Amino acid sequence: MVKGPWIDLLAADPIPWLLESGEPSARWVTLTALCDYPGSHPEVQSARRQLLADPQTDRLLAQLPEWGKDDLVSSHAMPGFLPNMLNLLADMGVGPRDDDRIERRLDAMLEHQEADGHFQSYGRAAHGSKGSKYPVWGALLCDSHAIIEMLVRFGRGSDPRIQVGIQRMAADMGVTSQGLGWRCVPHSVTGFRGPGRKADGCPQVTLQAVRTFSRLPVEQRPAGLLDAVRTIARAWRRRGDEQPYMFGHGYSFKTVKWPPFWYSVYWVLDTIGRYPEIWQAPGADPDDRRAVAEMAACLVAYNFGPDGRVTPRSCYKGFEDYSFGQKKQPSPFATAILASVLRRFNDLTGDIEAVDVLALGSSRGGSGTPRAPAGIR
Repeated sequence: MVKGPWIDLLAADPIPWLLESGEPSARWVTLTALCDYPGSHPEVQSARRQLLADPQTDRLLAQLPEWGKDDLVSSHAMPGFLPNMLNLLADMGVGPRDDDRIERRLDAMLEHQEADGHFQSYGRAAHGSKGSKYPVWGALLCDSHAIIEMLVRFGRGSDPRIQVGIQRMAADMGVTSQGLGWRCVPHSVTGFRGPGRKADGCPQVTLQAVRTFSRLPVEQRPAGLLDAVRTIARAWRRRGDEQPYMFGHGYSFKTVKWPPFWYSVYWVLDTIGRYPEIWQAPGADPDDRRAVAEMAACLVAYNFGPDGRVTPRSCYKGFEDYSFGQKKQPSPFATAILASVLRRFNDLTGDIEAVDVLALGSSRGGSGTPRAPAGIR
């Protein structure tokens, strides 16, 4: 079994507990992301079979909204947004062609693309149709990027329409007030634009694009992509005097809301962790390395308990029957997901251990004191 220094960041090793868990999704994440078992390994295949036969998985699949029919989604940051639910299922171990209900929705998402390559979503205010009496089809980058990532993640990346969308996403990258990244582009139908100044980069849109490119061959990644990753780290460094509008870095950022769908320490580290050049390369910026270490220290202090496990502290409604949707007991799935992110920074363990989370400033000068630090000074 592969382990490493990252386990020393926790008060206890959670892997034995995770492998004995009754949750096939937690076992699958543990085997593949923490123990490096290949997909062909009998234990991995067994965990996936159990996952696909699990009634809890079937309930999530049954709750998948119909693309373009369920138009009452209040926000693309909520569980009712189809790409968010697909991402959760993928994180649990559900893959391409595992269920026809997923395939039908992927087909439906592919049918709505604008001439410039952006993919459309259907909805009211939060999806760009603010002021409209009825829901409309239209494109916002925070939706288009999420759609493209899920289509790629579920095996549709070779579709010519996805290739056009990827090229559009690369072309949309540009200089923002914070550095190279992606701005919030007005809705293609209503002109609605998200929060912040026009020249500012959007942290969520940038995260989504960088995550999507991490799932593609290197040759499909745009020049300067690593600079966009550095822009993400910069947002943390400048949180006290340059907070992006509606994207703070305080207690809510550091405490993961389950299941995770939006900008948070988890999303940022899961994204940056796909680009180790940011902290490993000989020319890596020490400030970037420090930023990553500080966020990793916060991931531990704000989310892991003294048993090395994660008990959710914030949850979306509707998931109360899942271990990650309640706040009373440690969740195997939540623990496995956060541990898999932490492990990517194995070679930063010493830097992470040196961080004093109690001395870190939060957005706008707040203390951001964790409720119960564990494993970190």
